[in-house]
Amino acid sequence: MAFINNNAKITFPVIVTIRELLEHRALWLYFIYDEAIKKGIDISTLAETGINKCGIYQGKDLLKNGKTDSLKGLKRNLFGVFARKVFEMKIVKSSDDELEINFHYCPLVKAWQKQNCDDETIGKLCDIAMCGDRGIAESYNSRLEIKKTLSHKDEYCEIRFVKESGKIT
Repeated sequence: MAFINNNAKITFPVIVTIRELLEHRALWLYFIYDEAIKKGIDISTLAETGINKCGIYQGKDLLKNGKTDSLKGLKRNLFGVFARKVFEMKIVKSSDDELEINFHYCPLVKAWQKQNCDDETIGKLCDIAMCGDRGIAESYNSRLEIKKTLSHKDEYCEIRFVKESGKIT
C-alpha cells in the first residue's frame, strides 16, 4: 500500500497539461525499469549514469543561454514561474552560491503512483531521476544536496544547489 502524499493544490488547466507531459517522461523511465526488473536485470547504475549525462547536457545548455553560472541564473532559467507552479515550489534561498527549493508536488511521482508502483519502487525511480538534477548541479560547479523527498514519504522535496568552493567558475 502506498503512503506517499503527493496531491496537487494548483489545478489551472495549462499547469495540468504541463504536468501530464512530465508524467509521460516519467513513464518512459518506469516502463524501462519495470521491463528490466522482469528480466532480472538491474539497470540502476546504467540509468543513473545516462540521466546524469542528460542533466549535464541540459545544464550546459542553460549556462550557454543564461550566460552565467550563478545559481541565481539557474533559478531564473530553470525554475521560472511555470516550473514553480507545476512543482508547487517555494524558493527558500537564492544567491549566487546557493539555491534552496522546496517542491510540494511532483508529476513524476504522480505518474508512478498512477501505475500503482509501491513506495519503494517510487523511491528508487526518484533517486534515478534526481541524477539529472545532479548533472545540472555539476554543470554549475555545484553539488546537489537532497534533504527530503516526497518519494521517501517526506512532506516535500528539499533540494539545495551549493557552489563547490575552490572551483573556477
